[in-house]
Amino acid sequence: MLRTPPTDREAPTLETARLRLRAHTLADFPVYCTLWADPDVVRYIGGKPNTAEELWARLLRNAGHWSLLGFGSWLVEERATGKFVGEVGLFNYQRMIEPPLGETPEIGWILSPSAHGRGYATEAVKAILAWADGRFVASEAACLIHPENAASLHVAGKCGFTPHHTITYRESLMQVLVRPFGSPA
Repeated sequence: MLRTPPTDREAPTLETARLRLRAHTLADFPVYCTLWADPDVVRYIGGKPNTAEELWARLLRNAGHWSLLGFGSWLVEERATGKFVGEVGLFNYQRMIEPPLGETPEIGWILSPSAHGRGYATEAVKAILAWADGRFVASEAACLIHPENAASLHVAGKCGFTPHHTITYRESLMQVLVRPFGSPA
């Protein structure tokens, strides 16, 4: 978890050259639903579109991460237009995997198809890693990526993640990649 108790209980706003990462709001729910209901977007994340009910629970779980743990997910939008891009974040889902991640935070990203191929995922992930460096007890962050998800594996590599081991999670093979905190991204 975090080295010191969190003082902020919601996502701080982070800005990059092109993006704004901010806390989710209830007004974001419709675009959140559109993103997570897209079969192409979730192909490597569970494989099936999410229902509004499942997404409501996910949104509340993400808010709970900030409230209870002091970290979680950010909504990503273009700075120039305010256009919704996707979601990125750090999580502790207590996944039932072997070996367990323990205190190692997991990072993940999901972007709207209109944002693919523009470097937004890399830009957002690097912003989160810069924010996270030095904040966690764990010495590294991890990400779980389906081995056929070439785009996400590419983003992970550009952000300093290296393959560590392979697991089976919910009947799918997943590559676990790690990146030490404080290393260049």
